[in-house]
Amino acid sequence: MHNTEASVDSDDLAGAVIGAAIEVHRMLGPGFLESVYEEALCYELELREIPFQRQPPISVTYKGRSVGEGRMDLLVDKKLVVELKAVDALAQLHTAQLLSYLRAGNYRAGLLFNFNVKLLKEGVIKRLLYGPRPASDPTPLKSS
Repeated sequence: MHNTEASVDSDDLAGAVIGAAIEVHRMLGPGFLESVYEEALCYELELREIPFQRQPPISVTYKGRSVGEGRMDLLVDKKLVVELKAVDALAQLHTAQLLSYLRAGNYRAGLLFNFNVKLLKEGVIKRLLYGPRPASDPTPLKSS
């Protein structure tokens, strides 16, 4: 598989996860704790046969030394980091947390969802791409 196909696969995977999250939000609406949405999204991913790990640990290193451990909400198909929130508004801290997980685990793509809104598609889905990437991959790094 070459890099263009990998990008398409990543886009398809992100789209599938976004669709699953929209379905969860459509059924539950806003107002629950993050853990409720996490459980529901995991179930929806299972129903859609999308592979994922829940709360996988991620090692934090400083100058080559392990200094701690974090836990991502979800790691989908061993390549897409998914962070879930249920807050009044996403803050820069939430984006920084996702970027830190991408950096620490050397992952390229991540999604950030805030379920505490009237409609999930109202711009509360943040999609982040993080380098490094192969020189032959023309996909720009972006936040949307």
